Amino acid sequence: MPDTASSIRLVIRRLGNGLGLPLPEPRSTGAAGMDLPAAVADDAPLTIVPGGRALVPTGFAIALPAGHEGQVRPRSGLAAKHGVTVLNAPGTIDADYRGEVKVLLVNFGDEAFTVIRGMRIAQLVVAPVAGVAVSEVETLDETARGAGGFGSTGLSG
Repeated sequence: MPDTASSIRLVIRRLGNGLGLPLPEPRSTGAAGMDLPAAVADDAPLTIVPGGRALVPTGFAIALPAGHEGQVRPRSGLAAKHGVTVLNAPGTIDADYRGEVKVLLVNFGDEAFTVIRGMRIAQLVVAPVAGVAVSEVETLDETARGAGGFGSTGLSG
């Protein structure tokens, strides 16, 4: 669905536990992310108790283009309706990783949450990243904020 003239190529390898699951792809022309399915077995749903977490397989491995990362982000509906979100949001998939994409879900809700096969559990956003060259210095340049940390800029106006 995206405009192919401005799109990058994401190569996906379906794993054995991903057979029969839809490929991650944008679901509308303006979608930033692609839904990731749960690749749990049909006969073995995964229940996450309140306060619990689980690493959920997706059944896919990907090859990101050089200079890009995959960001695993929560689905707003799961968070709003059930209190279930991605614990390390956004989780980062590096361009050189070739293992199965997995999603670390946490249940902040009041009730147990059951993940079933094919459930859309998170979304994947592919984004460019800048290369970084690190250099050590004795002092940093001064700014108006300086070393002001958490909350140092206030809450209003």
